[in-house]
Amino acid sequence: MEKVNIREIRTEELGVLDDMLYESIFQPEGCVPVPRHITQIPEINVYIDGFGSRKDDYCLVAEADGRIVGAVWVRILADEIKGYGNIDDRTPEFAVSLLKEYRKRGIGTQLMQQMIEYLKEKGYAQTSLSVQKKNYAARMYQKLGFEIVRENGEDYLMVLKLK
Repeated sequence: MEKVNIREIRTEELGVLDDMLYESIFQPEGCVPVPRHITQIPEINVYIDGFGSRKDDYCLVAEADGRIVGAVWVRILADEIKGYGNIDDRTPEFAVSLLKEYRKRGIGTQLMQQMIEYLKEKGYAQTSLSVQKKNYAARMYQKLGFEIVRENGEDYLMVLKLK
């Protein structure tokens, strides 16, 4: 695993979440990239809109080579537009992202492990996420203990029990 510095995001860095949200969108190799403005669609933007303003908003970033190269953040999206991985109004939903050139180096696993520990310390019973079946990260989530609780044509809804 690559040595990176994982820490809490600083308020002045919250703007990086727009880039991280775009990078979190699974885009299979060889496909035309989705347009950058996709992060402004309400069902997607809800993952970062006003981030840090809710009591259940937590974000860790990975620094390498003097810059933020990845992030993991959780948020409970149960009020307005529900997240794709929404279970209920008590379960934080994961989002994780790495810049393309830093993927498949173990950094995402490090980010996930640290956020899982953070959520355990905060007393959450479980956490959830949604992942496309074709996304290689689905295997990483299963190795971390996430279990498939529901699936549709393209996605898995996964839950990790924390207690």
